[in-house]
Amino acid sequence: MSLHLVIGDKRFSSWSLRPWLALDMAGATFTEQVVLLNQPDTLQNILQHSPTGKVPLLKTEHGSIADSLAIVEYLAERFPEAHLWPQQIAPRAQARSACAQMHCGFTALRSNMGFDLRRDQALDVMPAEVQADIDRIVALWAECRAAAAESGPYLFGRLSLADAFFAPVAVRLRTYRVALPAEAAAYVETIYKWPAFQRWQKAGLKEVVR
Repeated sequence: MSLHLVIGDKRFSSWSLRPWLALDMAGATFTEQVVLLNQPDTLQNILQHSPTGKVPLLKTEHGSIADSLAIVEYLAERFPEAHLWPQQIAPRAQARSACAQMHCGFTALRSNMGFDLRRDQALDVMPAEVQADIDRIVALWAECRAAAAESGPYLFGRLSLADAFFAPVAVRLRTYRVALPAEAAAYVETIYKWPAFQRWQKAGLKEVVR
C-alpha cells in the first residue's frame, strides 16, 4: 500500500503533526511532502493536492483523505494490529471523545497561542478565555487517565491516537511557559520524550527560519 502525506512546515503545522505521529504509531511506510505555509503561493501549492486548500492530506490506494481526524480513523481501520485506539470499549469511547473535543474546540488557545516549535516565551497577558481552555485541557487529561484500562505515562496508559491529538497542545503549553499542575506537566514531559515526536521536533527546528 502506498501512502503519501502532504503536510505543512513541521515547525508551524500542528494539524500535520497529528497524522504524522499516527502513521509512525501504525508502523506504516509512507512518504511525505512539505508545503511551506504563510507564503504567497501556499494556497496554490496545497490546491495541487487538496481540494480543501488545507493540510494535512493523505493519499492512499482508497483515495485522498483530508482532515486529520479522518486520516487517523482510516489508519486505525487499515492497521488494526497497531491498536491505535484503546482496545476496551469504555476507554476507546473516551479517547474518541477527547480527540473530537480537541478537533473542534479550544479555539481561544489555538488563536492566541500559535504553534511554533522555536518559541520560548510566555504571553504578556493571559486572556481569560485562554486560561479557561487550559483549565479544561488539564481536566480532560485527568478524565482520560481516570478512564484508562492500562498503566503507563500516556493519556490512556499505552500510547494511542489521543496522544497524537494532544501532542501539539503539549507543545503550546511548553513553548508559552504555561504553569501546570504536576500531573499535567509530567504528561507534557512524556510527549517531549516520545521518540516519534522528537524526530518531528528535530526536523522542525532545522527548517529554515522565514
